Amino acid sequence: MKIEGTNYANINAYQKQTQKQINTKKETSKQDQLQISDQAKQMQETMKPDAARRKYVEQIKEAVSAGEYKVDPKTTAKKMIEFWTNQS
Repeated sequence: MKIEGTNYANINAYQKQTQKQINTKKETSKQDQLQISDQAKQMQETMKPDAARRKYVEQIKEAVSAGEYKVDPKTTAKKMIEFWTNQS
């Protein structure tokens, strides 16, 4: 019977498993990032709503949170029809 050295494949049977854990830890340590271009920043500055619009929106928000905001279904339907018939 001939014996040839040791079986090196079985020395560290968990090597692949530990390597997977290390790789997973590296991937999870990354964080999401957000980059806004200079052009987008300019658009944000130029497209800010005026004071009258902000006041109107704040009034609606307050009415909704107080439960006092009422929607007129006829006006809503009319606006929807106007929007969809003017679109081509």
